[in-house]
Amino acid sequence: MNAIALRVENLSKIYKIGQTVGYNTIRESLTNVMTAPFRSLRQMGDRRRKGEATSPRSSVSSPPNTIWALKDVSFEVKHGEAVGIIGRNGSGKSTLLKVLSRITAPTEGRVEIRGRVGSLLEVGTGFHPELTGRENIYLNGAVLGMSRAEVKRKFDEIVAFAEIEKFLDTPVKRYSSGMYVRLAFSVAAHLEPKILLVDEVLAVGDVQFQKKCLGKMSNVASEGRTVLFVSHNMAAVRELCPRAILLSDGRTLNDAPSPNVISEYLSAQSDVSSGDMAVSDPLLRRNSLPNSRFRWTRVTIKNSEGRVTGLLKFGEPFEIVLQGVADSELTEVRAGFSIDSVLGVAIFNSFQIDNGIPARMPAGQIRFCVRMDPNFLAPGLYKISLGANGDGIIDFLPTTLQFTVSTAGEEDKNPWRNYHGGVMRYPCRWYIE
Repeated sequence: MNAIALRVENLSKIYKIGQTVGYNTIRESLTNVMTAPFRSLRQMGDRRRKGEATSPRSSVSSPPNTIWALKDVSFEVKHGEAVGIIGRNGSGKSTLLKVLSRITAPTEGRVEIRGRVGSLLEVGTGFHPELTGRENIYLNGAVLGMSRAEVKRKFDEIVAFAEIEKFLDTPVKRYSSGMYVRLAFSVAAHLEPKILLVDEVLAVGDVQFQKKCLGKMSNVASEGRTVLFVSHNMAAVRELCPRAILLSDGRTLNDAPSPNVISEYLSAQSDVSSGDMAVSDPLLRRNSLPNSRFRWTRVTIKNSEGRVTGLLKFGEPFEIVLQGVADSELTEVRAGFSIDSVLGVAIFNSFQIDNGIPARMPAGQIRFCVRMDPNFLAPGLYKISLGANGDGIIDFLPTTLQFTVSTAGEEDKNPWRNYHGGVMRYPCRWYIE
C-alpha cells in the first residue's frame, strides 16, 4: 500500500523562553475566535504600509528570548511504514510528535494526516488518575473515537498484554510507572489507530516488556498501519524501523535507511577520535582489581601508512597498539581486547595466548601490536574494550578508544554498498552450481 498516511510540509514551531501561559475564560476565547480574521487583515495592512513582506512564512520573525523547536521540517510517511525519529535531547523530536498529535499547533507549515492517530507521548498521557484502569481503557477508546462495543471487543487483549489483571479496578494514580506505561502502551497499540506515535516511553518498562512492545509495533506496521517511533535506543530503532529521520536543532539532517542514519547520528555524537588514548582514568577501571599486578595504560590505532588516526577507510588494513605495565614478573596472564559495535554488540575478541605470545611476561612496560589485515569491518562507529586476567590480575576496561570506518571511492556512488545490514563484510565466495 503506497497511499500517504502523513505529510509534513515546512513545519516550524517557535517557543518563547520563560513564557508563562495564561488561561482565558470561555467568553474571551469566543471573542478571540470571532475577531481573529479582522486582526489578521489589520496586521497585513500595517505590514503593507511599512513595506514588509506579507507571506505567512516571512511574517514570523525571531524575537529575543525565543527558540525554534522545529524549523522547515518536511517529510512523507506511507501507510504501513515504520519510521524512527532520532536526535539529541532538544533536537525537536517530542515537539514534532506533539504537533502531529494536535497537542500543540505549528507556528508555520502544515500537517496532513489520513487516519486515526493513537499517541503515547508521556507516561500516562490521556489517563485520569482518579479513574481505574478499566475506566481509563474505555475513556481512551472514546477519545480515539471508538464505540463502547469496539473497546469491549479489544478489552481482554489489552488487559492481557498490559499484565495488570489484579489491579484493573484500582485507580491508576496508585500504579507504578511501569504499570502505567504498560497499560498506556497496550491501549494505544490495541485500539487500532491507523497511525501510532510512540515517544521514548518504553525506557520505563523492563526488558521483557520492551521486547513485547517492539513486537507489537512490528505487527502494527505489518498490518498496514503506520508507526512513528522516537527513541534513544538505536538497537530498537534499527530492529523496528527500516527508515529513520535524524533531527538536529529542529531541522532535518537526514532521511534515509535507518542503518545509515543511525551511523551518522552516532558518529556525530562522539568526538572525532585522535586514534590515541591513555587509559589511566580510575572510572574506566570500575570492574578491575584495585591492586591488579598488570594494568593497561594506552591504546592506539594506526592506519595502513602507520599514521595515528581514529578514521579508517573501509577495507584498509590497520594496526591496534596496546600498552600495559606489570608490577612484577608474571607467570600467568591472559591479555586481550574486543572490538564492539557502538550499540554494544561484541563483534570479536582476541588474546595474546591464542596468537603465539606466551602467558609469562617480564616486569615493566609491554607493548602489543595487532595487525588487522584484511579489515572486514563495515562502515560505522566502533569501540575497543580491554581485558586482562590471571594470577592476581583483573583489569577490565569495557569502553576505551572509539574509531570510525568510513566509505571511500566507489562506495559513495553505490547506494546498495552503503546499505549494510551488519557490522562486518566478509569476503564470501559465490558460485552457481
